[in-house]
Amino acid sequence: MKYISTILSVIALGLIGVLFFSQKSQLEQMKKHVEGEKMTQGAGFKIAYFDMDSLEAHYSGFKDAQAQVKAKENEMTQELSSLDRSNQKKIEAWRQKGNAMTQTEGEQAQQEYQQMQQQFASRKQALEQALYKSTEDLKTSIRKQIEDYLKDYNRQKNFSYIIQYDANSFIYTKDSVYNITADVVDGLNAAYKKK
Repeated sequence: MKYISTILSVIALGLIGVLFFSQKSQLEQMKKHVEGEKMTQGAGFKIAYFDMDSLEAHYSGFKDAQAQVKAKENEMTQELSSLDRSNQKKIEAWRQKGNAMTQTEGEQAQQEYQQMQQQFASRKQALEQALYKSTEDLKTSIRKQIEDYLKDYNRQKNFSYIIQYDANSFIYTKDSVYNITADVVDGLNAAYKKK
């Protein structure tokens, strides 16, 4: 009887040791499994970037779009200048008449002057809106060309992300190994020449 409690204590202590050892080996296996998952998840994660300033400077499609916008701006300026010159001629004619105008002619000139100002303002606004819409359409078109090219480009390269870098980006450091600007410019120019 004296030894039964000692035997039970030794058996309990042995069972606790076995239980502790099995729990420790299970924890180690779980830790290895989780670390292995983390390693495989991040192993293929690559980010590339292209420099938007360089793209704007070297992509022919962008240069042509800028030329189109500039031409439309010039057309708008010429039309508004022509309208303004025409209005100034009428105003100068009224000034030359000066005191020789009757009161009715003066009131009629005043009304015509107000109409000229309204017509000029409305035409200017319409031209500015047309220019803005045209500019936005060109920006959208260029953005779509870049996106379409990058989709094709990335089928072979398998980047997780491709980021546009410019002076306003929040990227503080960049590794030139992942700079794909030259590839993007060359590919877009080749596609643009085909069009």
